[in-house]
Amino acid sequence: MTLAELIPTLGESLRGHLEPGIWPRSTAHGVDGDLLLGGVPLTQFAARFGTPCYLLDELTVRQHCRDYRSALPDVEIAYAGKSMISRGVLRWIAEEGLSLDVCSAGELAVARSIGFPAARILFHGNVKTPEDLKAAIGYGVDRIVVDSLDEIEQLGSLARYPQNVLIRVTPGVDGHTHKAIATGVEDQKFGFSLASGAALAAVGRVLAQPSLRLVGLHCHIGSQVSRVASFEEATRRMIGLLAALQIKYGITLPQLDLGGGHAVPYRPGDPDFDLRGYADRLLRAVNYECSSYRLPLPRLTIEPGRAIVASAGVTLYRVITVKHGLSRTFVAVDGGMSDNPRPSLYGARYSVRPFGRRFSPATRPCTVVGRHCEAGDLLAEDVALPVDLRCGDLLAVPCTGAYHHSLASNYNMVGRPPVVSVRDGNARLLVRRETEDDLLARDLG
Repeated sequence: MTLAELIPTLGESLRGHLEPGIWPRSTAHGVDGDLLLGGVPLTQFAARFGTPCYLLDELTVRQHCRDYRSALPDVEIAYAGKSMISRGVLRWIAEEGLSLDVCSAGELAVARSIGFPAARILFHGNVKTPEDLKAAIGYGVDRIVVDSLDEIEQLGSLARYPQNVLIRVTPGVDGHTHKAIATGVEDQKFGFSLASGAALAAVGRVLAQPSLRLVGLHCHIGSQVSRVASFEEATRRMIGLLAALQIKYGITLPQLDLGGGHAVPYRPGDPDFDLRGYADRLLRAVNYECSSYRLPLPRLTIEPGRAIVASAGVTLYRVITVKHGLSRTFVAVDGGMSDNPRPSLYGARYSVRPFGRRFSPATRPCTVVGRHCEAGDLLAEDVALPVDLRCGDLLAVPCTGAYHHSLASNYNMVGRPPVVSVRDGNARLLVRRETEDDLLARDLG
């Protein structure tokens, strides 16, 4: 018997605590076991919009934008659109004065639809189709980050006017993250290797294209990187390359994009990211290295995405069945890997909280699973849930603002959930729920 079972009020108190850092800033306790987001009970969201349902706290997103601008006032902050893109979210980003990076003509189409300033857009991606490049050129995107020799040739032939480009460099820095989201190490698909000399050679290829204007270098070492030392090492190597370019080609590039990938906690005890410490150490490294090489300070860009939107999001599910296995209790919900593939892709782990009524203080370890026909369709393993949890109860999963809507699929022909924003007691539908008619509309058979 646990201490919470022996002292029921203690159990209620423990479950009443909202873990810092993983919930939206406007989350609070309601009555009778409910939670509030932006002043609205989660049970009201579930009743009005159904489940599964993605919720986004607008004020949390805006505050994170302001935190970055405050910590790095002289650095361009470019929101990584791939983490969560919708018209509503991009309007918030634009209004907060951030720039934007996109990775496809589709992401650019969302930005174009709200008139996001082309002068504040960077176009990324290790594979840019001719349609992608034409879309970027057609909208007048300020900078395109080139990722291969073929792309340099294609862009050079398509660009109608001098097009600003950055070269993506693989600096050979380990971000100490999962291999599926490590992008700065050697021998992978992103960028030109610094160690092999490919990056230096790529500069020559860009300079040979009269329609391209080389304005800087770019690197990205991975996602969920919590060690500031890894960013410092990448910075040192990139500035060393700037110095090498000055010697070899006689050019001084004015821009340096150091990417994003700043870690966020998903569960209590997960490492957080020290933004103020990062800002201080990053700027010190840039100043020191540039002084050592006698280089002028470049205009810096960083690209947070997850750090802007992850903790602004909460996903709501309804329990469909509780099944007791030989050694585990399975709690099956009405969503799964189609609305959150991260646990299946790279073992991401989440907190889960029941809400909507008063539950027993006694808990047991449970595995929350989805509705899809895969044994790997898991949302959370070994989470403590009440022993009286039953069919029809509601669950909230925090820190789901990034890479959930963006990665969602229609596996088993399940429609994708809606995205609902909340601010000051008002809920607004940003993206409606996908219907069976939507799923059939593309099937012309």
